[in-house]
Amino acid sequence: MSVKDKMWQKQSLDKYLAKDNQFVKSLSAFDLMALGIGAVIGTGIFILPGTVAALKAGPGIMLSFVIAAIVCATAAMCYAEFSAAMPVAGSAYSYGNVVFGEFIGWILGWALILEYMLAVAAVSTGFSAYLSSFLAGFGVHLPTAISGSFSPAHGTYFNLFAIVIVWLITWMLSHGMKSSVRVNNTMVVVKIAIIIIFLLVGFFYVKPTNWHPFLPFGWKGVFGGASTVFFAYLGFDAVSSSAAEVKNPQKAMPIGIIGTLVVATILYILVSVVLTGMVPYKDLNVANPVSFALQKVGQNWSAGVISIGALAGMFTMMVTMIYSSSRLVYSIGRDGLLPKFLGKLQGEHHLPQHSLVIVTIIISILGGLVPLDQLTNLVNIGTLLAFTFVSIGIIPLRRNQAIPNDGFKVPGYPVLPIISAILCVGLMATLPAETWIASIIWFVLGMIIYFSYGIRHENISAQ
Repeated sequence: MSVKDKMWQKQSLDKYLAKDNQFVKSLSAFDLMALGIGAVIGTGIFILPGTVAALKAGPGIMLSFVIAAIVCATAAMCYAEFSAAMPVAGSAYSYGNVVFGEFIGWILGWALILEYMLAVAAVSTGFSAYLSSFLAGFGVHLPTAISGSFSPAHGTYFNLFAIVIVWLITWMLSHGMKSSVRVNNTMVVVKIAIIIIFLLVGFFYVKPTNWHPFLPFGWKGVFGGASTVFFAYLGFDAVSSSAAEVKNPQKAMPIGIIGTLVVATILYILVSVVLTGMVPYKDLNVANPVSFALQKVGQNWSAGVISIGALAGMFTMMVTMIYSSSRLVYSIGRDGLLPKFLGKLQGEHHLPQHSLVIVTIIISILGGLVPLDQLTNLVNIGTLLAFTFVSIGIIPLRRNQAIPNDGFKVPGYPVLPIISAILCVGLMATLPAETWIASIIWFVLGMIIYFSYGIRHENISAQ
C-alpha cells in the first residue's frame, strides 16, 4: 500500500469495538457528569467572573457566560452524537480515524495530547501554589529549592507538590476506575458545596444598585467577555474518552457531556450574578475576587474555605485529564502510530498502565521543572482544532451506513455542525501569534514522528 493510501485509509468501527471490549464497563451517566464537571469547573469559577467583569463586561458578565455556553453547546452536541454512535476510547482521535482517515486522526490525536498533558502540567503548578499558601497559614513552609520550576537564579530546582499530586492521582487511577470515580465524585461534591456556600452567603449581601449600569462596556464588552470565558468550559470533551468504559454509552454519553455543560453554565452564571451584586464590578480586578468579595462584606472566614474549593477543583480537573490522556495515548498505541506497548491493557482491572505511566512521567517533567506561563494558550488551539473536526465530522458520520446510531443526534443537521465549526475557527483566529508559532512547531514535530515511525508501524491497514 502506498504512503498516500495509508494516510487516508479509514478504520473500521467494529475493529475498535472489538479491541476496546476488554475495558471494564463501570461508569454511569452520573459518573460521567462528575468527570466532566470535575474538568470544567476548576479555579476559573473563583477568578474569571470577577476579572472579566472588571475589565470587559461589567455585570453583563452573566450574559457572556450564556453566549459562551451556547457556542460550546454546539460542539458538545457533536461530541455527544459521536460518543453515542462510536463508544470507543480515544475521543476525537478515534472519530477522526473512522470518518476522515488515519492522517487526520493522527493530527487530532497529536493536538489532544498537547491539550490534555499541558493542561494538567499547568494546573499542577497552580495546585502547588494554592497548597503552599494554604499550608503557610499553619506555619508549614517548603524549602525554596523544591517549591518552583527549574530556575537556579531564583534558587528553585523543581516543584515538589506539582510532581507529587500528579503521581498520587496516577496511583489512584491505576487501582481501577471504580475506586477512582468514588474519590473524584466526592471531591466534585465538596467543590460544588463550597460554591453553593458562597452563593447562599453572598446572596444576603447583594445590592441591586451594583448591577447598574448593566452593560458599562456595551454589547462589545459582553461578546469580548464571552470569548474570554469560553475557555472556562473546556474539558467536557475529555468525557468522550471514557466511552469504552461506560455501561450504557448510547444513553449515558450524551447525558454526561450535555449535562456537564448545563450544570457548569448554571453555576458560572449564579456566581457572576452574586459576585457582581455584592461588590461594584470595577473593584473585582483582583487575583481572588470571590475571597475579596466575602472579605469586603465582613466574611473573613472565606479565604480558607475558598482555598479548599480551589484545591478540590484543580484535583478533579487533573483526575479527568490524566485519565483521558492515558486513554488517548492507549488508543494511538493500539493502532501502532505510537509504540505498541502503549496500546496494551494490563492487570485485573484491564487498564492501560503503560500509557498511564508514560503520560505521568511527561506531565511530571513539565509541571515540576518547566515554567508554563507562556504555554497555556496552546491548550486552547489543540482543543479548538479537535472541536472543528468533530463538528464537521458529523456530516460523514451520518452518511456512513456502517455506523448505525439509535442514540442522540445533533438537532438542526447539517446547519448546526457547520455553525459549530465556523465558530471554532473564528475563535482560533483570535489567538495570539505566538500561540500559532508554538503550535506550528508542535505539529511539525508530530509530522516527523508520523512519517518516520507511525506510518511505518501502523496496523490499521492490516486489519
